[in-house]
Amino acid sequence: MAEVVVYSKDYCPYCVKAKSLLTRKGIAFQEIDITHDEKLQQEMVQKSGGRRTVPQIFIGGKPIGGADDLYALEKEGKLDALLAE
Repeated sequence: MAEVVVYSKDYCPYCVKAKSLLTRKGIAFQEIDITHDEKLQQEMVQKSGGRRTVPQIFIGGKPIGGADDLYALEKEGKLDALLAE
């Protein structure tokens, strides 16, 4: 199963929404809280191709976007296949 990494902030409702979907599906993920860490924020921006909003979700090292993107993949039936890579 592909590694899932979620960059988040502690006051972000979209982060909660994304983590909730992953948890409901039984998908293990690494959460990186960037709330008070400028270095980690810059790391996220660099890895995501310039995106500054949270959450930023990576599956198998590939940036997939935020919570809405994650839910769209699930709705389209593409999330499980992406995780299986």
